[in-house]
Amino acid sequence: MPLQLPTRASSLHRHASQQSLVAALLSIVSFPIRPARCLSVKYPSTTMGSVEERPLIVNQAAKGISYFTPAQIPPAGTAKETQPNGRAIPKIFQPLTIRGVTFQNRIWLSPLCQYSAQNGYLTDWHLTHLGGIIQRGPGFALVEANAVTPEGRITPEDGGLWEDGQIAPLKRIVEFAHSQSQKIGIQLGHAGRKGSTVAPWLSLGDTAVKEANGWPDETLAPSAIAFSPTFPHPNALTLEGIQRIKDAFVSAAKRAIEAGFDVIEIHNAHGYLLHEFLSPVSNLRTDQYGGSWENRTRLTREIVEAVRAVIPKDMPLFLRISADDWLKGQDEFPESWTIEDTVRLAPVLAELGVDLLDTSSGGLHPKQKISGGPGYQVPFSKAVKQEVGDKLLVTAVGTITNGPQAEEIVQSGVDAVFVGRYFQKNPGLVWTFAEELGTEIQLANQISWGFGGRAIAAKAAS
Repeated sequence: MPLQLPTRASSLHRHASQQSLVAALLSIVSFPIRPARCLSVKYPSTTMGSVEERPLIVNQAAKGISYFTPAQIPPAGTAKETQPNGRAIPKIFQPLTIRGVTFQNRIWLSPLCQYSAQNGYLTDWHLTHLGGIIQRGPGFALVEANAVTPEGRITPEDGGLWEDGQIAPLKRIVEFAHSQSQKIGIQLGHAGRKGSTVAPWLSLGDTAVKEANGWPDETLAPSAIAFSPTFPHPNALTLEGIQRIKDAFVSAAKRAIEAGFDVIEIHNAHGYLLHEFLSPVSNLRTDQYGGSWENRTRLTREIVEAVRAVIPKDMPLFLRISADDWLKGQDEFPESWTIEDTVRLAPVLAELGVDLLDTSSGGLHPKQKISGGPGYQVPFSKAVKQEVGDKLLVTAVGTITNGPQAEEIVQSGVDAVFVGRYFQKNPGLVWTFAEELGTEIQLANQISWGFGGRAIAAKAAS
């Protein structure tokens, strides 16, 4: 409802002080006005010869940003200290700190490939896609997988971080996130044998040929085994090629630091290159990178060590893993990567400097048999967390659609949840989860003032 000023405003100006007018207006407005800075300045009064004070109210700028945008302190998505009816703050809205980096809640944005980059350079689509979500308060946002080499892209339209010029568009996204006092990370990966395919809305699983800017003759894998008949036939990596991949991850991590990211995540899941090395289904090598469990996990361990060595000590390092290939019980696959393997690897990764295991599953083979449903991957996260305890943070992902469900997951011991598609459907998902849990949260100032100055849970009165 529009703000209605008193009909005798002119009379107030003539017969009351400026301070009285402000008090009168504040009594009309139903929500608290909290300017970032309020001083007073002296102005000549309308009354001849007198001087009166008026408030100097400044819309403070976010610090360290190259353009003006209002400061957001605290960031959107922060739970109010005082909750309706004295309720406790749900764990999903309690902050989490990793190596000194604090995330204001535990509802995080998964990396979502947009297949909209140009020669590996992210565009304004990515800025607006991420910006609309970030300004509404996820505790953490993870930029989609960016390839560490050109042939490491999934499609010709994937983002990359293999050359210095690609830093600039990423830096724009990082600056926007930081202007909102939000934390942001980037996922670094290599598509392996699942590279040089077309955008999924064009076709699921068709090759991007050279005429469509693809590189079907240059895809790489631990062994020369195609993902499926419609995918490119990959080249088995040589030892020199493996070293080039390791060096590329290190170089990309350095560029991510230059872009200003708060977190780096290594993509070790969904049937892409590093996952391909883990699984005996796709890795038939007989050298030091194949055969035994120790050999198949070697490349993952070496890349973790190499990246951890070049990033700041106070920078969190995440790793996304497919906890299980979903191929158990099939005669065709007597061995595969299983949850037992992931549970075994998790404490090793913690010792090497990984701070958080982003636990997903599947993607290695088209014959996988996934048992879907709400939170279908949560049992994998719980199994890992039970093994590692406080040595490693563990997240869950996959069909997490509402606040009570997310709260139940973190109450079970998992440290945070990643949400993907449902953020695309509803960029204000954090607010929705808060309402469902009867929790009052901070919104961006530009949004909150139109809703009474703050986000008030719909169930607060219940």
